[in-house]
Amino acid sequence: MIAIIDYDAGNIKSVEKALQYLKQDVILTRDREEILAADRVILPGVGNFGDAMEKLHGYGLVDVIREYVASGKPFLGICLGLQLLFGESEESPGVPGLGILSGRITKIPEGEGRKVPQIGWNDITLNTSSRLFAGVPDHSYVYFVHSYYLQAENPAEVAATTEYGVTIHAAVEAGNVYACQFHPEKSSEVGLKILTNFTKL
Repeated sequence: MIAIIDYDAGNIKSVEKALQYLKQDVILTRDREEILAADRVILPGVGNFGDAMEKLHGYGLVDVIREYVASGKPFLGICLGLQLLFGESEESPGVPGLGILSGRITKIPEGEGRKVPQIGWNDITLNTSSRLFAGVPDHSYVYFVHSYYLQAENPAEVAATTEYGVTIHAAVEAGNVYACQFHPEKSSEVGLKILTNFTKL
């Protein structure tokens, strides 16, 4: 069973549909016991960092997420779900994130010919030891929608990078915690391969 955490953030249904396409047993939930009993958990989301943390607190999910991660079972953050795993974001100064991973979430700098937010396909450079990207060709294209990006503190945790005026840490792996800034559920066959890999971790 894969539990998708439902905290009124966008993009939850598209993640559910992608997993159902892969014949996975999926539940949308914010129930503590259902989340903790799941074999795998996904934290998706689009939107504002501060608003999302307020919703997670409001539904009593912050401690549940930390407890699940501490269990050692596979956990995947997608887009805003990646950013929430870190301690803070420039988007919402003074709002603590989950603090599960170490790094900085900062605004993508605007530049000539570069629009913010980044919306669209971009290629990723992969860490060859990554489990999430096993069997995915280097420089595959995936779909991004974001204005803020991760600079992970520990280079060994970076599973993929992309270039958009700056080097963006597009995915991380730290023990049982996996996260993608891009949307695997919107990234065609490459994205389905990544999600399939997650279901087999």
